[in-house]
Parts: sequence; C-alpha cells; structure tokens
Amino acid sequence: MSVWRREDAARAVADAAARLPVILAKDVVAIDPARDLWDMWPIARRDGTTATIDGRQYWFFLAVPHAPDPEARHDVARIRLYSIGADGWRDHGNAFPDGFTPGTREWSGSAWLHEDGETLTMHFTAAGAAGGGPRFMQRLFETTGRLVDGRVTDWGEPIETVRADGHWYAPTEQDAPVDDRIKGFRDPGYFHDPVTAREHLLFTGSAAGEADVHDGVIGLATRDGLGWAVEAPLVSAIGVNNELERPHIVVRDGLYYLFWSTQAKRFAAGIGAPTGLYGMVADDLRGPWRPLNGSGLVAANPVEEPSQAYCWWVTGEGDVLSFVDYWGLKDVARGTDAAFRRAHFGGTAAPFFRLNLKGDTARIE
Repeated sequence: MSVWRREDAARAVADAAARLPVILAKDVVAIDPARDLWDMWPIARRDGTTATIDGRQYWFFLAVPHAPDPEARHDVARIRLYSIGADGWRDHGNAFPDGFTPGTREWSGSAWLHEDGETLTMHFTAAGAAGGGPRFMQRLFETTGRLVDGRVTDWGEPIETVRADGHWYAPTEQDAPVDDRIKGFRDPGYFHDPVTAREHLLFTGSAAGEADVHDGVIGLATRDGLGWAVEAPLVSAIGVNNELERPHIVVRDGLYYLFWSTQAKRFAAGIGAPTGLYGMVADDLRGPWRPLNGSGLVAANPVEEPSQAYCWWVTGEGDVLSFVDYWGLKDVARGTDAAFRRAHFGGTAAPFFRLNLKGDTARIE
C-alpha cells in the first residue's frame, strides 16, 4: 500500500500550472434544462478507451429534477444516460427502471461495453437500503444489459460485488453525517489490466479501525472466478484526507495513472490543498505509487472560484470532464441559504479539457 504523504499534498498549494480557467456564464450550458447533473462516467471499451457509437459518446450522470436546494440532490439521485455528438448533448433517460436497484438512491460507478458493441456491464453504488436501514449505507453492485439505439434494456439482476471487510475497509452504517463527513465504500471503477489481463475494481473507502477522521483510502478488488476478492488498498491518505472519490486508472506508455477527486474541506488542517483532480503514477498496478507533479495535484479550481467544478473523470484518451458546481461566487461563501445555492449551482457538464501524461507528470494542455 502506498501512502499519500502530508508533505506531498501540501505542495499542491503552490502549483499554479494546475489551476483551471474561471468558468464563465457562456461555459454553463444546460445539458438537461429540467435536471441537475453531477458525477459522470463514460461508456468505455474494456481497454479504457471511450466507446464511440454512430459518432456519439455516451456518458452516465447522476441526475435529479430541479429542487429548491441543490444540496438535497444526493438523497434522490438516479443514474441517467446522455450522449454527445456533433449536434451537442442528447438525453436518453434513466439507466435503470424504477425500483430496480437495491438502495434508496443510485450513486456513482463505471460502465464498459463488451466486444459485441451491445452488451454493457455497469458497476454502481446502491446508497441506503430499500425498506429502511442506515441512510448512508453504501454497497457495490454490477449488472449487465444491452445498449441498443441509445437505450439500455434487459438488465440482469444486480449482484453485490465487494463488501467492506472490517479489516482494511470500514463498514458504512451511518444514519447521519458526523462533522459533515460520512464513511466511504462507493464509486466502483472498473479496470482491465492490459499486462495481466485481470479485471479489477477500484473504489472509495475509509480505513477500518482508524481513529483519525482523515481516513481515506483507494480500495482494490480483483475478479476471482465468478466473484471479486477484496485486497489491501492501493493508496492510503490517513492523516491527510478522508475522501478520495471516483478512483480510476488510465494506462499510457507502460505506466499506470491513478486519478481521484477531492475537496479542499476534506484535507487535514494545515495542508491547504485545493479542490481538484489528483493522481499518482506507478510501473505496476500494486505500486509503489508516486504523486503526480510531486504533490498529486493534476487540475484544480482557480483561486478566484474555489468551488466552481468537481468530480473530474479522465478518459483513456486523456480528455477530462467534470460538472459545474458552485460558480460565480466571487469570494462569497455559498452558505446555508438554499435560494443562493440554487442561483449559483451549475448542475451541468463543465468544459472538456485534455491532459498531457508523460512520466511522473500530468499537465493541462
């Protein structure tokens, strides 16, 4: 297990080259005028490249109808399919039928398209438990369906893939956040290792038995026959950060590039690192992992707008997509006023940008 050290993360503060441009009004274009959209992932090929079907790329987003307070969206999140082509974005509807998933709402995951160009496997997080139970319970599931004419149908019964073992990973059994934090066991990211041909799942986890509230880890499970075997975390951020979200890997020039997103408020006191896309690089899946750019920071919100975007996903081609979070604040805290948050929440895709991956560096082009 590799460690993201406090002194490495602290170097991110001074990395001006990683700062993204300020998002302007012209950049906030609603993909779906009726809904708020956030965390997203593409339909990828097994090798990690983005699938293009009839000139279109397909992306799953978490989506909800507009509500007075955008912060309420996490409690009713559904996975919804959109595509982008020469004519812009199109809406293809909810990924799953009502009542299909075993939680009270659907949280993030990943999806990959089989060689036949039609069979699709989805990995996702079921949050909460249908019929009651801990509100912030998080379980990882997979299901396989068919992508035909821009719709996914014939989903098989969701199968739970990996469970928090209590040894490496803390169970998620909270009814309410503690100090605005919840334990993590979510965001399954599929990865097929081109060297070993083995299948893996990465996920956001919290270290088991850890007294420090900053207990974030990036978990690993490996396909073992018909199931998945949980393994030790790839990266630990104990004492540094409690939430390494949406982990995924891109392979380039024989190197493994591991990416995740986190927010400034999730760092331990005194580090001061910004909300952004972070990552590490290694010669082997199991490491040792080295912080990209010396600190781990790859791309960050600008100093002027520290919360303008979040949840960056790097495709196999090196293109990066995120969503517009709270933008145009101009140093005003988003606060507790729902109407103010509503006016400043983007809830749509942010502009794409591209990364140049070379050795131990990942820089915005």
